[in-house]
Formats: sequence, C-alpha cells, structure tokens
Amino acid sequence: MNTNVKNIEISGIRKFYNKVIQVPDAISLTLGQPDFKAPLVVKNAMIKALEENKTVYTPNAGIPELRKEISKYLESMSINFSPDEVCVTVGGSEGLYATFQAILNPKDVILVPNPAYPAYKAIGALIGATVIEYNLDDKFSIDLDDLKNKIKEFKPKAMVLSYPSNPTGAVMEKALKEKLYSLLKDESLYIISDEIYASLSYEEEYYSLCQYEDLINRCIYVSGFSKMFSLTGLRIGYICAKDHILKEIMKVHQYNVSCAPSIAQYGAYEGLKNAMEDAESMKKEFILRRDYVYNYLIKLGFKSDKPKGAFYIFPDISTFQQNSEIFCNNMLNSAKVACVPGSAFGSRGENHIRISYCCSMKQLNESLENIEKWLYV
Repeated sequence: MNTNVKNIEISGIRKFYNKVIQVPDAISLTLGQPDFKAPLVVKNAMIKALEENKTVYTPNAGIPELRKEISKYLESMSINFSPDEVCVTVGGSEGLYATFQAILNPKDVILVPNPAYPAYKAIGALIGATVIEYNLDDKFSIDLDDLKNKIKEFKPKAMVLSYPSNPTGAVMEKALKEKLYSLLKDESLYIISDEIYASLSYEEEYYSLCQYEDLINRCIYVSGFSKMFSLTGLRIGYICAKDHILKEIMKVHQYNVSCAPSIAQYGAYEGLKNAMEDAESMKKEFILRRDYVYNYLIKLGFKSDKPKGAFYIFPDISTFQQNSEIFCNNMLNSAKVACVPGSAFGSRGENHIRISYCCSMKQLNESLENIEKWLYV
C-alpha cells in the first residue's frame, strides 16, 4: 500500500458518524448535510436535462453556461474571475485535491489552519507535502503573529484559508481581511481560499482575500453547491483561478474525473439563475436555528461564540472536565446525541465539540433537552 495513504486515518467526522449507527434512536448532529430539499427548479432542470439525453461528457471545465453564471455570481461579491477562469469539479473536495496536487511537489510546505476541516491536512499528507498548521486564536480568528512567524520560518509555497469556517462558524471580518492583505501582499505564496459556505454568511458584507485585484493572481477560490442548494450527493463544486494556475489544475482534473456530472451541472446552472431565493430562505432558517442552539447552550453552561456563518457551532466544553472524545462518547451513549469531538479538527479543537444544526427545530430541541438531562438530572 502507498505509505502516504497508510499514514493517514479516515476523517474524525466520519469516524464518529459511524459510531452513531450503532446506537439505536441516537440523534446525529455530526454531518454537514442540510435537511432542506433541493429547490424544485433545480430538480426540474436535471429531469429536463435527462429527458434531453444530456448524459454525455461535458467540456473538462464544465458547461459554458454554468461557468458564466458562476462568474456573474462571484462578481456580485466583488470577486472577479472570468468564465474561462472557472473549472466545475466533482464537489469542492475534488477541487481541493486537484489544487493541492497541481501546485505542490513532495516536501513543499503548505500552511493550514488549526482547528480546521481535516481534509486540508489529509490531502497534503496524501501527496507528500509538508503540512504546517497555523493557529487560530480564542475567537477563531487567525493568530496573525503565529502566521507571520511560520511564513518566515517555513517559507511555504501555499496556505489555506477557510471562511466561513467549518468547524467554528467564524467568518472573514473586514479587519482580518485588511491585516491579512498587509501581511501577504509582498509574499509569493499561493492562497487557497475554501469558501464553500459563502452563501451562508450571516453578515451584511462578505469579505474575501480574492476581492483584492493585486492578490487574485495568486488566489485559488474553491466553492460549490452542496450547501447553497442542498446538493451534497450530486457533487458539484468549482475552482476559480487565473490561467497560469488553472491550466495546471485542469490537467489533474481531466485525468482524474474528466468532467463533473453533466445532469447536476444543468441543475446548478438553473439554481444560480432561479433559485437564489431558496438559498436565502435556507439561510434565514439557519439563523433562527443558530440563535436557538446558541442560547440553549449558554443556558446549559457551555462557553461559545455565536457563529456568523456556515451551520456549525463549536462550544467550549472545558467546564465539564472531560476531553472532547470522552465527552462525545458519553453523550452519545447516555444522551443519545451525537456530535463531533473537537479534536477531529486539530489540536486546537480540543476542549470543544462541533454541533451541526442541519436538522429541524424539533430535533434540535429534543437533542438539547437530552443533553440537559444527561448533564444535570
């Protein structure tokens, strides 16, 4: 077996999810799977594409109309990539893998946040890169001194940004954006910006380093439609980058998957044109759930910042004097509620748990009541 493969484990998220199915009647708050149905216009567009026999290969980069619509959507957020600078991928996950594979040689250094979505570290290890973690602070913003020191010490080829964040629910604030720009504008490293939760930013203004025209030549923007339109199983994501970067990523993409699923591309295209109200309605519902879960957790004695994006909350459990793995195991077996141990997201995730509020208010209420009884009755 490939040594790099043998030396990594499956995601801690999936590992804990697999425990849930062994506990009858457990409520799972583990996966980032919106409980909303895909918008009707998206489903109808895919049915129509199927009836019209659009089941053949598409261009490697994706159907032109979808790439054009992605470009227009990003322009509405002041992020400027032309349709020719867009590649449609098999989910954001393939986008990340193709990007890492294209730009990193074995032993090249890539910086990833800690805590963070575990795929960043795992993909880097799979391709033999040297993965160095930079710290997030107590508010889950970037520890800029730590980042600056690690850039100076390790001279990385690339870094990953992840906002809105999985697992913390933090977003890129204006002040952070400006400070990061000052730190990175004179560096030469690639900036891989994972913004898969962009449509679920609860702030009025959206901030991204990709909005800087003098940085965009080094930026790779990764996103997709799994969260925006609740299309997790259809695997439609995209990468945006300038030609000198994208043409190399496209080689990996081409030889790996040829193209993204044709039918799903037509669904995503229709979604961008005619289902943005559905995405907005979903966001409003997630805000209500966020507020409900946050207030309940505070009442129970958890410490937590209120998330400003995505659909996760990452409360501190240090009050309860158990590490995150033990806490989650005990909660699963006693309260019949499953959450992901914070340690699954890196060392600085310890003493936290990740709760996904991707289920109904009824299930959230039942879960929190069960947690309350477990802790205090």
